Parts: sequence; structure tokens; C-alpha cells
Amino acid sequence: MRTPHISQILGCVLLLVAAAGCGGGAADGKSRSTASGDRSTRYEDLTALFSDWREFQKPKFVQGVPDYTPAAMTAQQGDLAEYKSRLAAIDPSGWPVERQVDYYIVRAEMNGLDFDHRVLKPWVNNPAFYVTVFGAESDQPAREGPFASGAVELWQYRRPLSAGDAAAIDSGLRGVPGLLAQARENLTGNQKDIWNYGIGSLKGQSADLRQFASELTDAQSGLAATVEKAREATDQFVAWTESQAASKTGRSGIGVDNYNWYLKNVQLVPYSWHDLVTIMETELARSWAFLALEEVRNQRLPPLPIVSSAAEHSRRFNAAVTDYMAYLKSHDILTIKGYMEPRLRARIGAYSAGPREFFTEVDYRDPMVMRTHGFHWFDKGQMAEEPSASPIRRGPLLYNIFNTRTEGLATEWEEMMMGAGLFDARPRARELILILLAERAARALGDLKMQSNEFTLDQAAEFASVNTPRNWLSLEGNLVRGEQHLYLQQPGYGISYVIGKLEVEKTMAARQRQLGKAFSIRAFMDEYLAAGQIPASLVRWQVTGELTSDLKAMMDIRDGGAQ
Repeated sequence: MRTPHISQILGCVLLLVAAAGCGGGAADGKSRSTASGDRSTRYEDLTALFSDWREFQKPKFVQGVPDYTPAAMTAQQGDLAEYKSRLAAIDPSGWPVERQVDYYIVRAEMNGLDFDHRVLKPWVNNPAFYVTVFGAESDQPAREGPFASGAVELWQYRRPLSAGDAAAIDSGLRGVPGLLAQARENLTGNQKDIWNYGIGSLKGQSADLRQFASELTDAQSGLAATVEKAREATDQFVAWTESQAASKTGRSGIGVDNYNWYLKNVQLVPYSWHDLVTIMETELARSWAFLALEEVRNQRLPPLPIVSSAAEHSRRFNAAVTDYMAYLKSHDILTIKGYMEPRLRARIGAYSAGPREFFTEVDYRDPMVMRTHGFHWFDKGQMAEEPSASPIRRGPLLYNIFNTRTEGLATEWEEMMMGAGLFDARPRARELILILLAERAARALGDLKMQSNEFTLDQAAEFASVNTPRNWLSLEGNLVRGEQHLYLQQPGYGISYVIGKLEVEKTMAARQRQLGKAFSIRAFMDEYLAAGQIPASLVRWQVTGELTSDLKAMMDIRDGGAQ
């Protein structure tokens, strides 16, 4: 049971409708209590609005193809005002904090669509937006980055395919040629890096389709024909985007002012671009400095042995899962659920002889380290098997606004486990955790400088590579540019690891102050996870009950009410 805090009580009394960015006319055919302009204090009106909003946010489908044409997008942008108006007509100020949090989640999602229409326009600028076939599972609640509706997640279907699964895949892939034909008309943007690196994503779709085709049987000739049409359409689209590449000369960053608006109103990050640069520079310097100290401490120890065979990979990775889960259980750090270990073990993967990318360099030296970051699979298990009581939090939030919570907690969990003693018997693993932090801070700085248009994507990749210890983030690999490509497409993602980590620490510190000797890590983690996969700033508010000044400023809350 959370100890009540005076700011929680004040929050419930003083918090009025924070409708920043939410204005417009009345909704047609919607809930009577809000459509007429009347004020509503009913939580049920918010959940009804949320259901309507999620249907509205999806593009309309025409002959099996999502419609991102200029006319359709202009119409959607105009109609968005109706949903903002309905939200502005709901007053959550008397609700429990948990329900007020839901209100701000809905507002953030609406602001995300608004920003897409005003600034990002991925259907106009980003060829990778039209990638809709995926061969591998994301470790996030929803796939990272902006994508068109109608994704075909091939990894979801067990092989050999059942007749029903084959039909479902066939239905999904039939829309690919039409979508890519439409994309040629929609893509009129001039953003050089977004365009050029999007071509690689499209080539990835072609490769996934080719691999999937090789897995089909002779009895699945109809599906094979559909796959081949989708692949041919993808390859033709690749050729078209390559033919247009030389004409793309514009910058791809959104600029500092737009970035700040997006942080505050969509990602719900209570920092500015300039704040983030300072934070990332500090974390980068700290990681390098403490790495040097760890290396001095461990200088008489042998180097960590690198996994060098499939048999060794299986043995060491499975042992890492076993030992990690045993440590969690024996130290009462986390409430263990039945889905945790199986999900973590299922993502061990297969041995690769190389060349190694950054995370493989870490993983093959001590598999335990990345198992801690594998908290993502605990999160996915929780979402699937312990769905939230709130319909607003039951599925993945839009626009990746879960990332400060999911990426942030996974990053913080590495350091928490180091602090809790998991690596005391393997001290050189502590070096790996500091190297991971340096890489995340370095790539975040590259991300920030891309969005301010101080760096091109190649310059951001080079900066991240040079500032990651031991030359493990090589410019010869695909990872470093792939990460920066994601961050350029999805503002706020590159900084989410470190900022989310700091938000966890803020929340934990506040609960320690509130509870004193009654504080425990396990109880804290129970509270933290119970809030769901929502922006870390909102988790902090819900868990602590403290409506602090940074949260008030972010949500435009004044002592006299919302602005």
C-alpha cells in the first residue's frame, strides 16, 4: 500500500484539465456528455473516447491498402480537432492519480498524431514508413519507429504453417504491392538522410520475404505466389527510391523547437534538448571515468573469455539464465512470475562466428549482462499474461511513448543488478555495464545533434563509434547507422535509455524518502511494474503520488489549474 503524500492530495484537488494542444469543435455522434460541450467528470467518458480515438487514429483501408494519400491525411488532420475537443471537455482533477495518468496518456497520443501531421509527415518523407513485413520479433511492446498500418509479423506464425495462418499471411501480403504503388505518389519529401537510409530498410523487407518463401512447401503454391508478388513490388520500389535519392538534398532533423515540443507533449519527458545534451555529456564522461577505475581494479584478472562455438554458446547462455534467475529468487529483489524464465531463455538465440556487432561483443564476453537488459521479455510477458485493469494501458501505447519506461528500466536494471551484487563474483562484467552506458550516452548525443541539424546521420554514427569504448561500435558494422536511423525517424527514442534510467532512480529515491526503513526493492519493483508500460515520468507520479514542479511544468499545470 502506497503511503499518501500531501502533493498527491493537492494534485487531486488542484489538477484541472490540462488541455494543452487540445482544442477544436464538437464531435459528431460521440458521447452525449462531451459532444454537447458539457463538462464531464466521468472516467467512463475517457475510456469511451479512448476506444473511439484508437479507431480514428488508424488510416482508412481502401481495397486492402491503408490510405495515406494527401486527401486522406488532410481529412484526418482536420477531424483530429473533434477528438481533442472531447478530451478537453473531460475534467480529471477529482480522479485518483492512476486515472489522471490515463488522461495524460490519451492526450499524449493525440499530440503524437498532431505532430505527425504538422512536422514528421512520415508518409511524405520516409520510405521506411512503408515497410510492413517483419521477420523478427521486437523486444518492445510495439515495433520501434513509425510504420504504416497493416504489418505482417512473420515471426508470429509457427512452422509448418497451418491453413489458417497461411491464409492470414496471404491476406496481409496482398496489400503490399498496392501500398508501395501508393507510396510513390505520397513520397514527395526532400529529407536526404531519412530517404537514403530508408532504402536499406526496404531491402530488409525483400530479404525477409525471400527467406520466408524458402520455408514454404509445395502445397503452399498460392501463398508462394503472393509472397513473390510482394517481393517483386518491394524490389521495384527499392529501385525507384534509389533513382530518386540524388534529388534529395534537405536536412532530416526536426529542429530544437519542434524537438522540445515533442518531448513535452508526446514523449512526456520533463527535459529540454539543451538539458539532454548536458545530461548525456555527463553520463558519457562518468561512464568512461568509472570504466578506467574498474580496469585498474581488475588489471590482475584475465580477460573475459569470448564464446567461440555453438556448444559453448548454448552452455554459457543457458547457464547465465539459470544463475540470473536463481539470484533474483534468492535475494528477494523481484517478484518472480512463471512466464519470466521461459521467455528469457527462449530469446537466447544461436551462435554466430562473426563479425561481431557491439552487443555481441558484450554478450559473448559475459552473457549474464545482457540477460539483465532482457527485462524487456519480462515486460512482454506481463503485458500478455497480466493485462492492465485500465483499457488505456492494456496494449502498446502509440508513438513509442512507452520507451522511457521499457528501455529506461532495462538500462537501469543492469546497474541495479550490479549494485545488488549480481556481478561481485565476475568483476570484469562490471566493465561491460559501464561500456553499455557509454554507448547509450554517445549515441544519444549523436541523436540530439541530428535533430538539431548539427550532424548528418553519418556524423552521428561516427560520433557514437568514436565515443564508445574499445572500438566495439564499429563503423564497419550495420548497428551504429541502424540505431541512428531509428532515432532520426522517431524523435526521443535515442535518449530514452538514459533518461528512463534516471527517471527510475528519481522514483526509487522518492519512495525511499517516503517509506524510510520500510522501503524494499521488491516492493518498489512491484509498484513500478504495476503502473504498466507508460512514460516513465507518469510512472513516477503514480508510484510516488508527488506532482513535482518538473511534472507540473511539462503538463502545463499551475497552482490555479491547467493552462
